[in-house]
Amino acid sequence: MFITRFLSGLFCLLLTNNLLGQDTALMTQLLNRIEQLQVKTDGVFPKGSFASYRTYALNQFREKADMNPFYTALIAMTLKDIRPRLSTPQQQVADRIVNHAMPSYHKYENRKGRGTYNFWPTDTPRIFPNGGWMNLFDKRQALPDDMDDTVMVLLAMGAPDSTAREIHRIMQTFTNKSGRHVNNNPKKYRNINAYSTWFGKIMPVEFDICVLSNILYFTQRYDLTWTSVDSASLELIEKVLVSKEHVTSPLYLAPQYGRLPLILYHLARLMSVKKIPSLEVFRSQLIQEAETELRKADHFMDAVILSTALLKWGVTPSFHPVYKAASIEDLVEERPYYFFIANMGSMLPEPYKYLLVQTGIGKFYYDCDAYNNLLLLEYLALKNTLSDLQVGE
Repeated sequence: MFITRFLSGLFCLLLTNNLLGQDTALMTQLLNRIEQLQVKTDGVFPKGSFASYRTYALNQFREKADMNPFYTALIAMTLKDIRPRLSTPQQQVADRIVNHAMPSYHKYENRKGRGTYNFWPTDTPRIFPNGGWMNLFDKRQALPDDMDDTVMVLLAMGAPDSTAREIHRIMQTFTNKSGRHVNNNPKKYRNINAYSTWFGKIMPVEFDICVLSNILYFTQRYDLTWTSVDSASLELIEKVLVSKEHVTSPLYLAPQYGRLPLILYHLARLMSVKKIPSLEVFRSQLIQEAETELRKADHFMDAVILSTALLKWGVTPSFHPVYKAASIEDLVEERPYYFFIANMGSMLPEPYKYLLVQTGIGKFYYDCDAYNNLLLLEYLALKNTLSDLQVGE
């Protein structure tokens, strides 16, 4: 069982260093919980996937099931990443989860054989699954494949190097200068030939620095030869870091993620693969920003990902927020944690993008209990000790 100390039916979890030697038990329970949450039979969600739910920003009292590969791929990708840090029995559980997820990705694969992936099912095109009247437009308004899901699915599946090289080649034709030009970002970024979020030729070009971080993470993981577009994408990220607009306008520069803790987590993940000299210039700045955000974190999962980011930058968190819940499961799953946003307004040109993004119209939040457990598991695997969790007053 989880190590707890009950205080009037509650216990406090602190991200500290006083409980030694208990990490294996908690990590095993988190892995078992993730495996328990993996879908066992085809139904609302495909077998092997993980359930995720969306909430409309202007009606947050109603959740709807949303079939997508996003969280399933993230879970598998991260399990593969932390696998060397797991014990042999834990690796066996992780391998089962990764393997059971494999068949589910086919449901989102490009039907013309391009090898890219969509956020929603492609076997029966749809938008906003279980969206009621919106599903009348499933075929006509179906989204194009996107780079975020594509690179994460390829990493989750362990696609061969030849496949990664081919997809990377295809990606070079979906950039800011390959067709339509970006018109929904500050003018100083509009001449940068970075990757667009979307593979669609008629879809507006969109920049998102978290998506760009994931693409470059893919490039680094597969040790692909950098192209001018990779370098331009890095240039865009670095210009944003110089301006600090990721701090002042996170929803504007990362419209599909929208918050500073998530941006910092993505940048730390990218920088953890191998050093990118021009990005290393910003390490101290990013560490300071993460520590500042950690002190303000009012959600346990924000504290987890910020602490993980700091660990990836080689820094032990110096501050540990206190959170209360009846159990770790309640702490991780009870309160929704929106790691991703579907932000329809982000594709509009200025000034309409800014106006719509601020109102919340066309904005949907996504939550996945299994992924929240995975984020805590990743943190503990990096620390490799349960000393990170202390029960306190």
